[in-house]
Amino acid sequence: MTTVVVVKKAGHTAIAADTLVTFGDTRLGHRFEANSKLFKVDTLAGLNYVGIAGTAAHFPVLRKAMTALPQDQLKLGSKDEVFDTFTRLHPLLKESFFLQTKEDDNDPYESSQFSVVIANASGIYGLYSYREVFEFNEFWGIGSGRSFALGAMYASWDKAKSARELAIVGAHAGCEFDKNSAGPVDVYTIKLKQ
Repeated sequence: MTTVVVVKKAGHTAIAADTLVTFGDTRLGHRFEANSKLFKVDTLAGLNYVGIAGTAAHFPVLRKAMTALPQDQLKLGSKDEVFDTFTRLHPLLKESFFLQTKEDDNDPYESSQFSVVIANASGIYGLYSYREVFEFNEFWGIGSGRSFALGAMYASWDKAKSARELAIVGAHAGCEFDKNSAGPVDVYTIKLKQ
């Protein structure tokens, strides 16, 4: 799994993630592969960083699917824009990348099978498998190390001076205590729009 966090503080957003890949009981650390769970997406509105939790197959698929959308349809600057973009991506994920959408017989909607966080100049967002979108006011985390990350960021909120500092605290806590997360940690920041 993973630890990915997003933070909004002191006029900036930050996103951070561990770099470990696991295959069952096997760990593939950064020494053996330069793995990143974050990728950059340029839209007409500006720069975005996207982080994913889930199977390793999600990373190249989502990156390729997002770059396949026309620029005027790739918008990530609000809850509605994130929802609309991922609703447009869903048929592409099924048809071009063979996404299996079934999780359970009682699913209310087809699943996209992933958890995503986004950091950009408009804020920090989370998206879950049924395309539920959240806009977070301070911080959030996804992946198997999220509980450790959330606790560390909560405890450090008043002490941390920047979004970057708090994101690093959260990602490092996930790496320290979650068996499926390890460093080094990737971190990116973006200045918030006024």
